[in-house]
Amino acid sequence: MYNTGLVSISFRKHSPAEIIAASRAAGLSCIEWGSDVHAPAGDEKNARDIAARMADAGLFTCSYGTYFRAGVHPAEGVYEYIRTARILGTDTLRIWAGDGFYEDYQKQGKKELFDSFRALAAIGEKEGVTFCTECHVKTYTESLEGAREMFGEIDSPRLLGYWQPSQFKTVEENLAYARAMAPKTTHIHVFQWRNPKVIRYPLSEGAEEWKNYLRCFEGDRCLLLEFMPDDRIETLKREADSLREIIAGV
Repeated sequence: MYNTGLVSISFRKHSPAEIIAASRAAGLSCIEWGSDVHAPAGDEKNARDIAARMADAGLFTCSYGTYFRAGVHPAEGVYEYIRTARILGTDTLRIWAGDGFYEDYQKQGKKELFDSFRALAAIGEKEGVTFCTECHVKTYTESLEGAREMFGEIDSPRLLGYWQPSQFKTVEENLAYARAMAPKTTHIHVFQWRNPKVIRYPLSEGAEEWKNYLRCFEGDRCLLLEFMPDDRIETLKREADSLREIIAGV
């Protein structure tokens, strides 16, 4: 049911070659490449090099983690990201649902944001790619209310979402979001963080929470480790082992 992988931004200081080697050694099968450092949009030579290294390592690119923001960046600007994603070998692009909290958009800007989503869904249908909104703080889809409204307004198979637990919400709130949005969810970002100080913990400390989270989702998913508790690439193998143990217990 699951492919286990990594979000490349977890190791911004490391090269793609180092990340690929560490992912292979950790027994992972896929990587989401970020457009900010490792795979900038438009750098086709670099993207081809990454794709070749991935093939040699027996890994695949599950998604392209862009920093394209719907409602902020012009929709036509997404084409450069599409071209780079295709070179990397994926038709799934992570995007961001605006640049503001759900409550802020109720005051102004919601129409423009939704118009941007509609334009992106149309581009996705034309180009055969899928845009997935980041489930992240200070975006429209951070809250369950925002995600429900957005996906209710724009019902397209080319506009879906990611899921990740929010460190600012309770486990019960995160479970409610996961259950409600599971049919619209593609990949899942995996980490164990807690508020109020946003402290990172080893994934093993959240094993029971994560088993319950994963029970909310049916079908194939990519589970992508994001950041390490200590930011060390050497910790990846341990966290990958913990993720596999969690999967085995679901």
